[in-house]
Amino acid sequence: MQDLQKVLVIDDDSAVLTMSKAVLESDGYQVEVADTGTLGLELIPQFQPHLILLDINMPELDGLETLDSVRRLEDYVSVIFVSAESEVENVVKGLDKGADDYIRKPYDPRELLARVRAQLRIKKLRDELRQVNERLQDLVNLDELTGLYNMRSIYERLDQELYRGERYGRSIAAIMMDMDGFKSVNDNFDHLFGSQVLKEVGAIIAQQIRKVDFAARYGGDEFLIILTESDSDGAKIFCQRLREQIENYVFTYENHSIELTASIGVAVSPPGQNMDARELVRSADRALYMSKENGRNCIHFYDAERKEVEKI
Repeated sequence: MQDLQKVLVIDDDSAVLTMSKAVLESDGYQVEVADTGTLGLELIPQFQPHLILLDINMPELDGLETLDSVRRLEDYVSVIFVSAESEVENVVKGLDKGADDYIRKPYDPRELLARVRAQLRIKKLRDELRQVNERLQDLVNLDELTGLYNMRSIYERLDQELYRGERYGRSIAAIMMDMDGFKSVNDNFDHLFGSQVLKEVGAIIAQQIRKVDFAARYGGDEFLIILTESDSDGAKIFCQRLREQIENYVFTYENHSIELTASIGVAVSPPGQNMDARELVRSADRALYMSKENGRNCIHFYDAERKEVEKI
C-alpha cells in the first residue's frame, strides 16, 4: 500500500479529476484535486504532494506556467503531464520545461498507475541521494567531536548574517570563549576525558543558543558563538548566563570529574553598518584576551563605537 504517498491532480476537466482520484485511491494513494493551476499551487504547501498529475491546457494559468512555479519550490516534486495533446512537439516542450513524464488522454488506468509508481521510485531515490549529500555536507561543515560548526564553514555563514544585518539594520554578536586551565585536564587525566569535556561544552552551547544562532569549535578549547539579531544588552546577558552555566557544571567521565570556568569576549556589529566577519571575530578575540589577562572566568565587551574593551 502507498498510503503515505500523496498525489495532487490538477485538471480543468471534472470527469478526469473524478476518475484519476478514484484510480489513485484504489491503489492506496492519498489524493487531492484542483480544477485550476492557481488552486493547485495553493494546495501544495499544506498538502505537500510527492507527485503532481498536471494537465497542460487549462484556462488562466496553463500547465506549463504552473510547472514553472512548481520548479521554483525548494523541495522537488515529481510532475507527470497528462494531456490530450498528442503531437511530438508538445510532448518535447512539456518535458523540456521540466516535467518528469508525459501521458496522453485518454489513458489506461494500468498505465497511469505504472507511470506513477515509476516516478515515485525515482523521487525516493532522489530524496535519498539528497539526504546522503546533506549528511556528507554536515561531515564537511561540522566538528566531529562537538557537533558544532568548524572553522571551514562558519565564516561564510557569518558573512551572510552580516550582510543581512547591514541590509535590515540589525546587529550581530560574536562571542569568543576559551576554557580556563583546560591544559590541566589532559595533563592530570587523559585525552579521552579532555575530549569528553569539549563534547559537553559543545552540548551546553547548543542548548543555550536559539535556532537562528550558530556556533563553532574555533580550535582546541576555544569556541565561537554567533547571535543573530542581537544587541549589546542581549549579548551581555547571554554571555553571563553561559559563563555561569559552565562554572556550575561538573564534567564527569568514568571515574574522573572536574569543575572548570570559561573566559569570554564579545563584540557586536553596529546595526546597519558594513562589517567584515573576520574583523568582528578579531574584536571578540581582543575582548577574550582581556578576560584571560584579568583573572579569567569573566567577560569583556569590545565597544565598536569607542573602540575600547570594558569588563562586564
